[in-house]
Amino acid sequence: MIPFRLHPPAPRLREGYRLLESPELAADDLNRLLGVCGEARRSDACWQLVLQRSTWHVAVFGADDRLVGFVRVTSDMALNANLWDLCADPGDPAQAEIYGALVGSVLTRLRRDLGGCSISLAAPADALEALALCGFVIDPGGIRAMGLTLE
Repeated sequence: MIPFRLHPPAPRLREGYRLLESPELAADDLNRLLGVCGEARRSDACWQLVLQRSTWHVAVFGADDRLVGFVRVTSDMALNANLWDLCADPGDPAQAEIYGALVGSVLTRLRRDLGGCSISLAAPADALEALALCGFVIDPGGIRAMGLTLE
């Protein structure tokens, strides 16, 4: 059986947290989240292009309405989907739940709209448990991906 087709229960967020699909987001909020996750900041213009060229994105807001989780999706709307910028605030006590909700939400929509497409993503180490719970197989058959950051 293909792991993507497994349907584990949808992860739930704690009371007070909200998951929204494709909300308006400020570059400052996205950069703050990337910064606390150890990722590089991007210019406002870059964020505008990134969000515009994404198929959709998902954000999680904490009880204080602060952005605490984010992921965006690009797809050819046929065979492939890519998850980008998967991040959850490491200082938030609900970090594991945030990852689970982000990935679970994306997978639910992909199953509905693009069943059978392949999914690729680069994920931080702290997201691996949530990804495994959602059915991802880490390094299947020993196959490892490599990436190069162009600067």
